Amino acid sequence: GKVVVFHFWTFGCVNCIRNYPAYLGWHKEFADKGVIVLGVHTPETEGERVVERVRDMVKRHEIKYPVAVDGAAKTWKAWDNRWWPCTYLIDKEGYVRFRWDGELNWKEHK
Repeated sequence: GKVVVFHFWTFGCVNCIRNYPAYLGWHKEFADKGVIVLGVHTPETEGERVVERVRDMVKRHEIKYPVAVDGAAKTWKAWDNRWWPCTYLIDKEGYVRFRWDGELNWKEHK
């Protein structure tokens, strides 16, 4: 019954890092309106598999919304992702209404 912004990321990806301001802004602006931002950290490299490093990055970047750790990439594969970051907008009925691969501000798309 809620709108969900669901994004896959990994902390070593520069494109993912460049999306942080958008996710943080959406969480701040829309959380009280029933929109949930949910991050799924799916590592690309061995160093990104260390959960404590994921926690450190979440804390460093002041990410306040929930972040799941998908260390075995099962969720990643279930959503048929191919690259980082990948962002989905899911409506109140659970339908995926929008998918964006890559940086959100690429070619001035915001």
